[in-house]
Amino acid sequence: MTDLITLARTFATERHGNQKRKYSDEPYTVHLESVMEIVRSVPHDENMLIAALLHDVVEDTETTFGEIANRFEVDVYELVSALTDYTKVVGNRKHRKKLDAQRLSNAPARAQTIKLADLIDNTASIVERDPNFARVYLEEKQRLLEVMTKGDPTLYARAYEQLQEGQRKLIHDSLGGK
Repeated sequence: MTDLITLARTFATERHGNQKRKYSDEPYTVHLESVMEIVRSVPHDENMLIAALLHDVVEDTETTFGEIANRFEVDVYELVSALTDYTKVVGNRKHRKKLDAQRLSNAPARAQTIKLADLIDNTASIVERDPNFARVYLEEKQRLLEVMTKGDPTLYARAYEQLQEGQRKLIHDSLGGK
């Protein structure tokens, strides 16, 4: 088990290179490890952990789906494919996010579980550090949660509660913290 996870970790680390998290300036791999650990906290299998480490590699690097298919099992490739956003599709953000929601609504439960872990890890830093973008992000997250009903129920509940907390925080802050 550990050897394949180590291979995925090494691959993701090499591919993400010097990328940093937007708000914390931490190495990007901190996010990948966090997503994997969130997935590990609920029922999972090894390929879900591997896909959690690889979930952004095609989207955020020059890595191709072919490279994922050649290096990892077909199941890992399918999970990563289900998780990869349409960032390279022409169109505005709203259009791309609509396509992403449609894709994720049809994704298998295991992929939705990984996406829920990704949303959980991203939400706290966005709400805390970028309230203007958080308004957009939380609307997008709400639309995703409406269609991603097959993922792990514990993570779903956690993501939904986090969404509500974020919305309350934004309202509270917009009222001057009163």
